[in-house]
Amino acid sequence: MSEETAPRLVVGALIRDRRDRIFVQRRSSGRRLFPECWDVVGGAVEEGESLLDALHREIAEETGWRLRRVLARVAHEEWTANGLRHIESDYVVEVDGDLSSPELERDKHTEFAWIAAEEVSLLDENAQRSGSTFIKDVVTAAHAWLSDAPGKSRRAL
Repeated sequence: MSEETAPRLVVGALIRDRRDRIFVQRRSSGRRLFPECWDVVGGAVEEGESLLDALHREIAEETGWRLRRVLARVAHEEWTANGLRHIESDYVVEVDGDLSSPELERDKHTEFAWIAAEEVSLLDENAQRSGSTFIKDVVTAAHAWLSDAPGKSRRAL
């Protein structure tokens, strides 16, 4: 497989708080992919970087928080955008830092929310904006894992 056709690896952090809510942030209107859609923390894995290293970096860059532990992988999906294949792995994680005050990358994200299991319908607007239910699906998967696994501490990476 040539470099041009190799899929891009992507990680997503489904950050949970003590009340088992999941952190989401709204992408700014100027973003090329999925403008004004809700998203989870994450991004592309850089060359030479492990999935765990990418999670650490993306969480720090997008929130200022520090990854404490990975609880579970809840999604592993392939998707295509602008003709480029992506393989995304999404993990339920816990972080250290002030969860009430993320340091958002303001040019990339305009607001944030903590989503409880009964509040995932907030993410329905993504389907209206982009035609995608991906973020709602992974947040729902995180909530399903959390409800089935209270107290679990297994590592997923």
